[in-house]
Parts: sequence; structure tokens; C-alpha cells
Amino acid sequence: MKLTFTLFLFLIIITFSNAQEFKTPVDYLNYIGKETDAISRTTWKYTSAVAHSKNARRIDVTRKTLVKSIQNATKKIEALKDGYKGDVEYKDQLLAYLSISEKQINQEYEKIINMQEVAEQSYDFMEAFILARDLVNTKINEEVDKLNANQKIFATKYGIQIGEDKSELGKKMKISNEVFENHTQLFLIFFKVNFTESLLMNAIAENNLNAIQQNSNALEQYSNEGLDKLKTFKAYNNDLILVNATKKVLEFSKKEALEFSPKVVAFMMLNQKFQKTKKIMDNKSVASRSKEEVDNFNKLVNELNKEVGNYNANNNKFNSERANTINFWNVTGDTFISKHVPID
Repeated sequence: MKLTFTLFLFLIIITFSNAQEFKTPVDYLNYIGKETDAISRTTWKYTSAVAHSKNARRIDVTRKTLVKSIQNATKKIEALKDGYKGDVEYKDQLLAYLSISEKQINQEYEKIINMQEVAEQSYDFMEAFILARDLVNTKINEEVDKLNANQKIFATKYGIQIGEDKSELGKKMKISNEVFENHTQLFLIFFKVNFTESLLMNAIAENNLNAIQQNSNALEQYSNEGLDKLKTFKAYNNDLILVNATKKVLEFSKKEALEFSPKVVAFMMLNQKFQKTKKIMDNKSVASRSKEEVDNFNKLVNELNKEVGNYNANNNKFNSERANTINFWNVTGDTFISKHVPID
């Protein structure tokens, strides 16, 4: 499963009436608020596209539009050479924020996309990808904190009251951040067992008994660890659909480790015994084979033929259940995001 890369920008929305001339500090903040509001709206379009669209082209178009809106705002803010009557501290902090945001969204995005391409090759790679993605958000959020602090300093200096952002757009973005974070935490639990399960399947395909045992043990361990985490996991808005889907995956993975793998190992060992015995029989002439050897070999052939049917039936059963369980998690994950991330 591909994890959607998403950047979340804090919204900087200042609720003042529109004005263009800086006769008052409110006019100045209002002008800046108009520019940051445009970025906020574009940011929301990007977030909404990620949440509700499977069209990678559309998502990337909204990302580029977001970068363009930041660039446009930067040009207009840079043009305010004197800020408000020579007070440029807030303006400079805003420009620093815009610069870092553009870099993270534009340049760092490309690096993280490259990381995403190899993320599914190991749990460590996936974890590194998610950490790198979150680091982008952290850097931007740090600048937002500085910006908000400077905005308050400016407002206090000029006796302006600034309330908390209670806009609908701000509420939507806050919800989106929480929903994606909840999904990511459950995804990592899911991915750890899913990746280990893929290693187990590769070991089975290669008839590697040692690797089968190792990955089976790891699968049981990670399944138990995941189930323990779910006991205390706080689902977003008390919606347990993705928690339950994750639990279903973990319970199936544990069953694979405890029921499926031992049967696979037993069949492979029986087949190895058959191949070894057959080689011995083939190296003997018909006349030199004892009745006991022939009877034992025929008994082994009958046993193997019987177990081939059981083995195939067991494989088909678990393959079907595995596909259904993974597909159910993916669909539920998409449903969870679409359900809770607001639509425009």
C-alpha cells in the first residue's frame, strides 16, 4: 500500500475587513491577512485533493498551485519595504516562513517522493519516509510558531486585539491533521506485519525452512505487539473502523504464524524426505530393492499425494483470506480518511 504524502500548513488567517492603505496597523495586518488567506485556501485544496482523490496528477497540480500562491504572496510582502512605518519585524518573519514553506513543499517534496519509492522495501525505510515527511511539517510549524509570536508582539505594540482563528477553513485543516496522524499510526502497525508477511511468503516460495521459521516467529511477535498497542490506541472521534480493520489484519497474521506456517514446514519436510528416498531408490536397480524398501516408499508416495491436496487447500484458504484482509484494510483506510476529512 502506498502511503499518501501530505504536508499540513498551519493556517494564518487574520479576520479583519479588507483595506489597502496602511494608515493604521490594522490596515497593515489586513493586507498581510489577505495574502496569507489565499495561501490557506490553496493549502486546503491540496489537503482535500489528497484526502478525496486518487488522481496523482490532480494532487500534484494542487501542490504546484500551492507553491505558486506562496511565491505570489512572497513578492507582494517583499514589496512592503518599510513594513508598517519602518516596523519590519513581523513582515520579515512572514517572509522567512514563506521561504521555508516553499522550500519544504517544492524541494523537500521531491526528496521525499524518492524515499516513498523505496519505502515499501523494509519497515525501516517506511518509518524513515514517514519521519522525513513529519520533519517537513515540524520545520514549517516551528516557523508558524515564530510567526504567530511576532504577530502578537506587533498587535500588542499597537493595541490590537487578535482572537484565535475560529474560521471554518482553520477548523477543517485542524481536523485533517488529526485524521491523517491517526491513520499514519495505524498504518505503521499494519505495515510492520504486512511487510514481515511478505518476507514469509518469499521464504516459502524459495523453500527456505530457516527463513520460514524466522519470519514466522517475527510475524507472531509483531502481531502480538500490534494487538497490545491497539488496546490503548485512541481512535479519532471514537471511530473504530480502522482500528478494527487493523485488529483483523493482526489476528490473521498471528493465525498465519501459528497455523499456516507449521503446516507449510511439515509439508516441506515430508517432500524433502520423499525426494531423498526417491533418489536412493532411483540409484538402486529394481532387483536390488527390498520388499520393505518398496513398501515404505509406496507408503511415502501415498502420504505425499494425500498431503499435496491438503497443502494446496490450505494455501488457497489462507491466500484468499490474506487478500481479503489486506484489501479490507486498504478500503477501510480510504473510507476513514474520506469520512472524516471535510469536503470543500
